[in-house]
Order: sequence, then structure tokens, then C-alpha cells
Amino acid sequence: MSRALIRSITYLCAADHHKQPALLAAWTANKDPQTIRRWIQSGAQLWLAEIDGQVAGVGGLHNRSEVSLLYVDPAYVRRGVGLALLIRLESELVDQGCAVAQVYATATAREFYRRFGWKGAGEAEEWQGVLQFPMRKSLHPTDEGLRPFPSGDMSR
Repeated sequence: MSRALIRSITYLCAADHHKQPALLAAWTANKDPQTIRRWIQSGAQLWLAEIDGQVAGVGGLHNRSEVSLLYVDPAYVRRGVGLALLIRLESELVDQGCAVAQVYATATAREFYRRFGWKGAGEAEEWQGVLQFPMRKSLHPTDEGLRPFPSGDMSR
């Protein structure tokens, strides 16, 4: 997991850390195996996507309403790993009773989330020198288009 997280941040999020060693070090500091082990031991909700026995991506939830991690290893980009993880995370949030999910997206990830129905939810915030964009998504499908037929009218 550690390797996939660090590779994703290093190679796919360069537009966010601008290849500045201090920003990259701050962002990846808690992605080491020991810290991840502590997350798991403390009950963190983490999911892995594997391809051929290799970690292709990592997703995580926080506080029953927030996507806290969603990273894809660069070797597995454009293979549906990110979307599969996002669908799984959203499904888990629904199962936990969450009506509106939240995420702090990087500039790199913001368009990914937008493509799948996430909306901006405020001004960008800085976290250890990296801009994060708060986003939200309703996890309840709209009822529009699912209205019952008016009495006696079965033509719609």
C-alpha cells in the first residue's frame, strides 16, 4: 500500500507538489508501512484494488462521510482502478447511512471527481503547501424520472 500511495503522489500529483522536495516529503510522510499499519490497527477503513496480485490503488474513508484516500499506482492508470475504488467507497458510505459525501480533492484529482458527479463545496484550502478543493456529492439518486404513472395513463 505504501509503495502505491507514494508512487501515485510522486508521479501523478506533480502538478500539486510542483516537484518540490519539501512538499512531496510532507505529503508522503505518513504513507510509510508503519503508519499504515497503525491506521489499520486503529480501525481505519481502507480498500485495495489489486491487479495480478499487485496493489493497483488504495481508497479510504474517514468519519463515515469523507473520502480520505483515493490513489492509483501510475502503472495502473486508465484501467478503471480509480473509478472502481470510488464506486466502492461511495457504496460503503451509503451502507453506513451517509447522505452527502465529502472529499478534499487536489487539483490533479478534481476533474476526476467532477466527472462522477462531485461538486465544488467552497474555496480551496492549503494543506502543507498543497491546495485542496472541498467537494461534495449527494449519495441519493434523484427521484426525477421515477415518478409513478398518473392513474389510468400507462403511455409514459
